[in-house]
Amino acid sequence: MSITSWDEVKAARSGDSAAEAAYAAAKLAFELGEQVRSMREERGWSQRELSALTGMSQPAIARFEAGGTTPTLPILERIAIAFDSTLTVQLTPKAVA
Repeated sequence: MSITSWDEVKAARSGDSAAEAAYAAAKLAFELGEQVRSMREERGWSQRELSALTGMSQPAIARFEAGGTTPTLPILERIAIAFDSTLTVQLTPKAVA
């Protein structure tokens, strides 16, 4: 049986805990990048300006904002400091159905 569409690939991998963990990590990376991009744009900063404030390269900022990398906690702390914000890491129990 050959798989020909993304939906078929996704369906074939459903229930695969490794694939589900990878999708969850990719979603988190994307959401973090989206929040940083939004905060940067609200301040009218370029990626180069944010990179100077964080000590990161502009391409690293671009990759992060696009969801292409998952940052470490020290990197997230440097980004929070650049935005004069507090980094909060929280574990929230899932709702029981």
